Amino acid sequence: MSETIDVTMDARGVASLTLNRPEKHNALNAAMIGEVMDAAQALGSDPAVRVVVLRANGKSFCAGGDLNWMRTQMEADPDTRAREAGALAHMLQALNTLPKPLIGALHGNAFGGGVGMAAVCDVAIGADHIKMGLTETRLGLIPATIGPYVVARMGEGRARRVFMSSRLFDAAEAERLGLLANVVPLADLESAVEAEVTPYLACAPGAVAEAKALARRLGPTIDAGTIDMSIKALSDRWASAEADAGIAAFFGKTSPPWVGDKN
Repeated sequence: MSETIDVTMDARGVASLTLNRPEKHNALNAAMIGEVMDAAQALGSDPAVRVVVLRANGKSFCAGGDLNWMRTQMEADPDTRAREAGALAHMLQALNTLPKPLIGALHGNAFGGGVGMAAVCDVAIGADHIKMGLTETRLGLIPATIGPYVVARMGEGRARRVFMSSRLFDAAEAERLGLLANVVPLADLESAVEAEVTPYLACAPGAVAEAKALARRLGPTIDAGTIDMSIKALSDRWASAEADAGIAAFFGKTSPPWVGDKN
């Protein structure tokens, strides 16, 4: 029994992997990271699965990393930090290398890790009210383990418009940046997702898997070295004084030291 996700499949072989921590805006914690990883591996190896749709219950798609989980890592020893950062990195890689088409259905907010999860989808469809942002630097953190996938999806030039500033952007800008393939009213989100799913049901599953693997090989390289670099970057940043100050300010409902007097 999963605590943080739901996995279902219809008679056509269309599986839904649904993030299910609505009370926490589907923020990623250790349990969710592990369960998504397990689900990706199971769905990827199941010959009955033709397509996977990544979606979420509640008001938000994914608010990023759970700050209580991150605060725990900041207080942990280096080996623990590296292990937890690695779990997040390998979950993203499992989704990115899923040998099935992965269609994202996004609504509400998608921040930090939520942007990363959109970036590993083959096609991400967004409701037109969605707000997105790589909000890590506001907290003294960096978009480390999600970085390879975000930059691969946007391209470096477009990524640098939003990668470091923590500013929020709307659905139209997300589409221009390449994160969203299509933007529709919320009421039309399911039909737009279905329009992406249906063509795959007429395709040879093995050919689809090999074509996806080929596309990844032809695109930016995200290999073990790249993933290890992103793990170290996140683990080191969790141990930084800025991260400590940023997370403390968030929980204390105060401004971090880098925010000057606005009066």
